[in-house]
Amino acid sequence: MPQTDYIRGLFDTIAGEYDLLNHLLSLGADRGWRRKALREIVEPGRPQQILDLACGTGDFSIAIARKMHPESQLTGLDLSEGMLAVMQRKLERRGLDGKVRTICGDACATGLPDAAFDRVTIAFGIRNFPDREAGLREALRLLRPGGKIVILELSVPENPVIGFLYKLYFKHVLPLIGGAVSGDWKAYRYLPASVLAFPGRKQWMQTMHACGFADVRHRAFSLGICRMYVGTKPSEP
Repeated sequence: MPQTDYIRGLFDTIAGEYDLLNHLLSLGADRGWRRKALREIVEPGRPQQILDLACGTGDFSIAIARKMHPESQLTGLDLSEGMLAVMQRKLERRGLDGKVRTICGDACATGLPDAAFDRVTIAFGIRNFPDREAGLREALRLLRPGGKIVILELSVPENPVIGFLYKLYFKHVLPLIGGAVSGDWKAYRYLPASVLAFPGRKQWMQTMHACGFADVRHRAFSLGICRMYVGTKPSEP
């Protein structure tokens, strides 16, 4: 699995071009996927504490902040200072910096207090965690009993024809486009490879169960190009 310092350096390098290239990585559908996930995250009628792990340049945090209760608070945490700098500028332009705080830190060892959040979200980031199980256990620790984790992650469609075409795009087309735009050819070989290496839905749901989440469920978007995983922290006896 990738090491923390490598991931930090990679995303610091591509932070300025990440938003554009993230749309390429998702074939332009990532905004719609985030909107669908909001239904599992935001409860408009009550204040919430929400933590967006691996928040990157803040697209998911911003989408959540626009929909959440006025008294809710969102915390975005990311390993890359470069990505967070882009996020902070976006928050200020949208007048959301008072509703969202940003922290530079490790999603597998946040240092945040136990049971502090109603929701923990991770959008297109958990595949980059050096230890995914540690990240899940940390999210479980941070959630209040009955709280939910909501994960969005890119995946390979299970339909063999669509899966073949998607892999062709990922392995050969995307690295050329990403490398040309960002100037970092290595990063845009790593990013598609990280999607192809992520566990399938059954294995990942089993992993979430093994890490302590209950009521784990899954939903596929765009023929399986993206998958949403939801799990609940069991209530205390």
